[in-house]
Amino acid sequence: MFAVAGSVGYLVDVTVLLLANLFLGPHLGRLFSFTAAVVATWLINRKHTFSNYRESSLITEFSRYFTTALGGGVVNLLIYSTLVKLFDLTTLWLPVAVAVGALAGMLVNFMLAKHFVFTYPK
Repeated sequence: MFAVAGSVGYLVDVTVLLLANLFLGPHLGRLFSFTAAVVATWLINRKHTFSNYRESSLITEFSRYFTTALGGGVVNLLIYSTLVKLFDLTTLWLPVAVAVGALAGMLVNFMLAKHFVFTYPK
């Protein structure tokens, strides 16, 4: 379910970015699209992936989730940039580097969400 949430998040991200880009440009639009994708994945993960967990404060839960999403985003960008630089990838291979970065970011986000966001009381 975490991967399904990520896929939906990707679609939300791209859709919001394409719309926001018309009015805000690609950089400011990206801030809105990233935030929209994080909200979408949080809602899906909260309802389906980690349905047994309930935080007493939605604000606290979302704050932790958003912070962990930033962690995965940094990992994604670092891996992508490293692959492009190390292997001097041509345009044809850039989607592969994006995919590897996205998968690594998703794994980081899952582990962070599981251990720091949707934690169960002991």
